[in-house]
Amino acid sequence: MKVVKKPLNHLHPPERNVRLHTDKQLKEFRRSVEMFGQIRPIVIDEDGMILAGNGLFEAMKSMGSTDADCYMVTGLTEAQKKKLMLADNRVFNLGVDDMEALDAFVQELKDDLDIPGFEEDLLQAMVMEAEEATQALLEYGTIEPEQAQAIQQTREKYQAQEEAAAEQAEGVTPAQQPQQDEAPGRFVLCPKCGERIWL
Repeated sequence: MKVVKKPLNHLHPPERNVRLHTDKQLKEFRRSVEMFGQIRPIVIDEDGMILAGNGLFEAMKSMGSTDADCYMVTGLTEAQKKKLMLADNRVFNLGVDDMEALDAFVQELKDDLDIPGFEEDLLQAMVMEAEEATQALLEYGTIEPEQAQAIQQTREKYQAQEEAAAEQAEGVTPAQQPQQDEAPGRFVLCPKCGERIWL
């Protein structure tokens, strides 16, 4: 396989591409190129149309790269080019992760988990010791002092409104009091936002 350097402005994506590239994926492509360089060629035809590697092309272009390593496939019919594009995307998707090997790699890299394509927080959770995991679970759902203060203020606001309504109701004679079909409902205050939850 002969890999050649081609200016990016000589390459172009196909009119239709079977793979859509999200902003997140393009960001991870850029991180990968920054970390390791271009590790695989972009596959093109004789006219510079990209048959495989559109996401890599977009990422490199957005990084200001001027050229890329390319592998040129020649002599394909239009049907064969479409088949190549479909196969390239589909065959990759048929693989599955070997979770045991993944876990072993992550354990070995536990001091440096900045890996393109992975959420570092998730990898950190994978290498947590049992004691750290227990502590993290104990802290799950705890609220910050600012949140607690906001909840308390909301609770006080509702309490003041209820007291004012009770005082106002005391000054109303039975004839003035509106008829209610049913007694007012009970409620609790949400510990997160302080809003009333009717029971």
